[in-house]
Amino acid sequence: MLLLLLPLALAPLFLRPPGAGGAQTPNATSEGCQIIHPPWEGGIRYRGLTRDQVKAINFLPVDYEIEYVCRGEREVVGPKVRKCLANGSWTDMDTPSRCVRICSKSYLVLENGKVFLTGGDLPALDGARVDFRCDPDFHLVGSSRSICSQGQWSTPKPHCQVNRTPHSERRAVYIGALFPMSGGWPGGQACQPAVEMALEDVNSRRDILPDYELKLIHHDSKCDPGQATKYLYELLYNDPIKIILMPGCSSVSTLVAEAARMWNLIVLSYGSSSPALSNRQRFPTFFRTHPSATLHNPTRVKLFEKWGWRKIATIQQTTEVFTSTLDDLEERVKEAGIEITFRQSFFSDPAVPVKNLKRQDARIIVGLFYETEARKVFCEVYKERLFGKKYVWFLIGWYADNWFKTYDPSINCTVDEMTEAVEGHITTEIVMLNPANTRSISNMTSQEFVEKLTKRLKRHPEETGGFQEAPLAYDAIWALALALNKTSGGSGRSGVRLEDFNYNNQTITDQIYRAMNSSSFEGVSGHVVFDASGSRMAWTLIEQLQGGSYKKIGYYDSTKDDLSWSKTDKWIGGAPPADQTLVIKTFRFMSQKLFISVSVLSSLGIVLAVVCLSFNIYNSHVRYIQNSQPNLNNLTAVGCSLALAAVFPLGLDGYHIGRSQFPFVCQARLWLLGLGFSLGYGSMFTKIWWVHTVFTKKEEKKEWRKTLEPWKLYTTVGLLVGMDVLTLAIWQMVDPLHRTIETFAKEEPKEDIDVSILPQLEHCSSKKMNTWLGIFYGYKGLLLLLGIFLAYETKSVSTEKINDHRAVGMAIYNVAVLCLITAPVTMILSSQQDAAFAFAALAIVFSSYITLVVLFVPKMRRLITRGEWQSEAQDTMKTGSSTNNNEEEKSRLLEKENRELEKIIAEKEERVSELRHQLRSRQQLRPRRHPPTPPDPSGGLPRGPHEPPDRLSCDGSRVHLLYK
Repeated sequence: MLLLLLPLALAPLFLRPPGAGGAQTPNATSEGCQIIHPPWEGGIRYRGLTRDQVKAINFLPVDYEIEYVCRGEREVVGPKVRKCLANGSWTDMDTPSRCVRICSKSYLVLENGKVFLTGGDLPALDGARVDFRCDPDFHLVGSSRSICSQGQWSTPKPHCQVNRTPHSERRAVYIGALFPMSGGWPGGQACQPAVEMALEDVNSRRDILPDYELKLIHHDSKCDPGQATKYLYELLYNDPIKIILMPGCSSVSTLVAEAARMWNLIVLSYGSSSPALSNRQRFPTFFRTHPSATLHNPTRVKLFEKWGWRKIATIQQTTEVFTSTLDDLEERVKEAGIEITFRQSFFSDPAVPVKNLKRQDARIIVGLFYETEARKVFCEVYKERLFGKKYVWFLIGWYADNWFKTYDPSINCTVDEMTEAVEGHITTEIVMLNPANTRSISNMTSQEFVEKLTKRLKRHPEETGGFQEAPLAYDAIWALALALNKTSGGSGRSGVRLEDFNYNNQTITDQIYRAMNSSSFEGVSGHVVFDASGSRMAWTLIEQLQGGSYKKIGYYDSTKDDLSWSKTDKWIGGAPPADQTLVIKTFRFMSQKLFISVSVLSSLGIVLAVVCLSFNIYNSHVRYIQNSQPNLNNLTAVGCSLALAAVFPLGLDGYHIGRSQFPFVCQARLWLLGLGFSLGYGSMFTKIWWVHTVFTKKEEKKEWRKTLEPWKLYTTVGLLVGMDVLTLAIWQMVDPLHRTIETFAKEEPKEDIDVSILPQLEHCSSKKMNTWLGIFYGYKGLLLLLGIFLAYETKSVSTEKINDHRAVGMAIYNVAVLCLITAPVTMILSSQQDAAFAFAALAIVFSSYITLVVLFVPKMRRLITRGEWQSEAQDTMKTGSSTNNNEEEKSRLLEKENRELEKIIAEKEERVSELRHQLRSRQQLRPRRHPPTPPDPSGGLPRGPHEPPDRLSCDGSRVHLLYK
């Protein structure tokens, strides 16, 4: 085992450099000491290093310590710990460290006698010899000498037997016992024969209670507290006096142990596992050879850690024994950094709790319930499909081996269904039979005990209740006999008379308690010793149901934190399952086809903006271009270029850039869009604002129409851009944009694998994002609405100062409508990366394209088709200076007016001709009394007497010439 005590930060110091495969000299003090390989049948603890790191290193640093350990029944001979010195060598290198097989240490102690070790030292190594001698009044039973060879003593261990008094003179000591022969745990079926067998063996020994004989008085408690109360009353109130009580079954033991303190009685249980019985204040005289159920919990925690499980669920039957066990488990897993995510309980029907476990996706499940309830639970487990390669169940190991095949009318599942549901589950059980075939204090091995007990039973062991607990019952009698022997002075010391015991004699009870508390001997169930709460300390057996039968896969010694693993565990899925559905985080990246397509459109738009800007600058001397305020148009082209450039960072995500670059991309999006909008839209807004200001109030603004001061327009644009720059700078300094993650609902993959996909999406955001967006959208929205209003108000205005204001109005309509629609839609579609990008990017592209086309293409067409830049150049060469900006417009208006006047004059001449004809006719019809009027010398009509001269003389040619 590798102890993780050294900080892993030192691990790089230990790594072997590439190619350093050769041996290193120990004098390389700068590197430390060369690594030492473990001895045969042993290992080395490298503190702070994992197994893989040990394989990858060649030197260990100065002051680093290693510790030798041995496997099995072996111990280190030589230095157990070595330390790396500054000179590059290890301490005590002149003395080798070896793992040597030792013989059992139990031979070095002889009760009621002495042991003399020769030819070796503690511990007993190969070649050591022991001689046995008994104390006075005792005689040796067995061989007086034994030799250690290859870890085994040559002869069985002898014992010292007292020179016993005749059987007829021995005094009886009575034990009151309650055996559950039926009920929830019919353990008495095998435990009672085991107790009777132990009494026979104890009473036949001369060295234990030589003056007394243990006798048994028992009843069937049926594992029922009510029935036990009746028999407890009979035991206490009927003669003879019982010196100790031996109940079985936790519920019965709880009742008996609470009452025994009032009668000064010691209680020794052989079959009670409830953790509640470890309460010394509540049960001050209680002992048990059956370990507490909490002894399973360290084993479970060890297995959780071994398989890397950090989340477990539990389901329990509502009884005190299981509730207290689960409370203890919860404390232990919490200390180990493991979480109980879901805890369920039931009284008689487990259907709903099992469904809840399925709904909560429980994978590693600890079940605490009796055998009858276990069948109900796993019938529901089969119905809910809560088994298979994704699940592991931990159960109690004291069920019968074929418990899931036993017919039970309370369930409606077949044997095949139950067998399928329970396959692969893990059980933990206290080691109740010594796995080592060594002899116990009764001079029997565990296998000899099983064979002897099997002969006494009337049924097959698998069909006999309590067969697994029988060794505990057998050792319970031996623990009692040894304690009474110490109390009575049977070992040669002065003691008390056991026959003087009565229910008021506290002194004898206290002495029995102290003797019981100090018990330590080798029994058929293993080493028997009690902890401070009176509970047995033992190993734990780990089994797994494989192919319908239980297979041993390991042992765990909680006192030494030693897990012995046989590597025979099998899993339905080939490996231990995960403690929860493995969640794979995947980012939703933008479609690359969409990004490339929009980027191409944006790039073409930037090219168009550059072409328009170049055209406008090149033709800035043309009057038509000058009348459109070319500098503002240049700003519009630049603004469109910046807005189109914002499309590129808008489409960048984790597919293209790293986490550290994300904040810069976020800032680029914000600044490019903000400045692009301010320059592009701000310059158009300034034009339309000036037109509206000058031409909507005719009387007040007549003087303003004559002159236009460009610096006022540029100042307006500068204010709009400055406001954006100030706002963006404050935003960036106070609450900068950064990368945030949006998490979506888990998705199940199409393949049958135990994983879930957790989609995530990257966003640019800040702590007060909504506030900043509200500020921006607020005043930008007002500008857009105001721009629409101004464009509508000035649609019929005609001015020479800004000859493209109608095109500007159309562009404002386009930009405003797209922006007012895009802003809320992109906020709604923010969780759909492709749709949000497409909507925002295409809105930028289309608005920029339309603005450039509307503002610049008509100018290009006019100059190309009419060649106005040529006539302008010729006029400039002839006159040497430019004419007035409005001369061309006046010329067109005069030509139009001249054509209209010519038409009117023609009509008037025709009318004059008619009048002349009428006058001539009238003159011919006049009477002759009027003398003829002499003709006008000028050739006109004759005048009347009262007509002014030349009244009717109207020369059309003169009028025509006037307007030529």
